[in-house]
Amino acid sequence: MKILIISDTHSNDMRTAEVMQEAWPFDAVIHAGDAEGSEDLYEEVCGVPFYFVAGNNDFYTEAPYDLEFELEGHRFYLTHGHRKSVHSGEKRVLEEAVKRHADIAVYGHTHRPSVTVYPPGITVINPGSIGYPRQAGRRPSYCVMDLVPGKAPDCRIFYLQ
Repeated sequence: MKILIISDTHSNDMRTAEVMQEAWPFDAVIHAGDAEGSEDLYEEVCGVPFYFVAGNNDFYTEAPYDLEFELEGHRFYLTHGHRKSVHSGEKRVLEEAVKRHADIAVYGHTHRPSVTVYPPGITVINPGSIGYPRQAGRRPSYCVMDLVPGKAPDCRIFYLQ
């Protein structure tokens, strides 16, 4: 199963469409918040299961701040991260993943991409930002994850030019 993971698109619909076209085909999309009202459009356009949580700039959504779900035998914990102090590190996201028995945690908010595997095998992913990247080089980023039941997720960060 191929999963597109995005965050912090901030209504940058053209750039988000470019990412979806570049990453296509995929079997699901995970959006870690701050779509700023474009989440319904993204869900409709992608045409696959769409998992979304509210970020600190998603004022008019009824989406939850935290979400748990399973794909290919893996348990996910999804949050934007602003309520987990992610600017100070991933500790609280990791703790919440452990508490929820998740082996994959996805968050956003910092606008900086990262993939880290913590003992005992919890993968924590921040796809960065499509709308306003903040890492060195400031290139819009996203993550593609390949999932196979019983195997560790294969996660790669990609950058738009």
